Amino acid sequence: LEFDLATNLVGQPLVRQQVMKGVREFLENPNPMKPLVMSFHGSTGTGKTYVSSMLIRYLFQRGLQSPYVHHFSPIVHFPHAEQVEQYKESLKRWIQGNLTNCGRSAFLFDEMDKMHPGLIDVIIPFLGPSWVVYGTNYRKAIFIFISNAGGEQINNVTLALWHARKDREEISLQDLEPAISKAVFENPQSGFWKSEIINEHLIDFVVPFLPLKHYHVKQCVISELVQQGLEVRPGVVQEVADSIPYFPEEEKLFSSTGCKTVASRISFFF
Repeated sequence: LEFDLATNLVGQPLVRQQVMKGVREFLENPNPMKPLVMSFHGSTGTGKTYVSSMLIRYLFQRGLQSPYVHHFSPIVHFPHAEQVEQYKESLKRWIQGNLTNCGRSAFLFDEMDKMHPGLIDVIIPFLGPSWVVYGTNYRKAIFIFISNAGGEQINNVTLALWHARKDREEISLQDLEPAISKAVFENPQSGFWKSEIINEHLIDFVVPFLPLKHYHVKQCVISELVQQGLEVRPGVVQEVADSIPYFPEEEKLFSSTGCKTVASRISFFF
């Protein structure tokens, strides 16, 4: 996993550091005090889904297809605000039942910024340091929250530090934590709004994904060409990278969509 993150995850040193620290400490402990809870934040195309699926692929034999990996999307699984109470009950039963089957289960919650406020609090009993909840020992489980919330703030901090002559590779977690906290945990539009998950400090690792620069996008283009079995032509790499929008308007430093649209743009050249 560490090698794969270093080789294939473009431009996210903080992510590598945080994810490896969290996973290593958790798996090396035969009796963890609580489940591993990580929250991924950043704008679109910066690698959040990529890292979570890579992590699952190394931990479970069938990756995302494993019967012990459970993936929730608010748009798919919890679409109607008026049914939140029903969703709470079914989510609690689902997690409880699956942890009874396998204490090493993983639960991925996608697009937390679209989650109905209050819904996620139903899983609090499964995240804390108790020995057993609802008759189930659940402390070896893994919970990953994925969110675009905080992405804009991470981008703004990265840009401000760049103007202050601090390169993105030098940015620390401490530089970003206040901005993420404000955007994610104090935002009425966030699934974590007024959540006890935050008040009780149940998230072990907040993982920020930084905006990608032009040369990172070029790396994504090369990687995608190789993956598709296509010839890596420098002209094509340059053109695809140049075709992506960058911000701020004047300096065009960071990709507005990360690497998300790279694959679809390559198809125009072949």
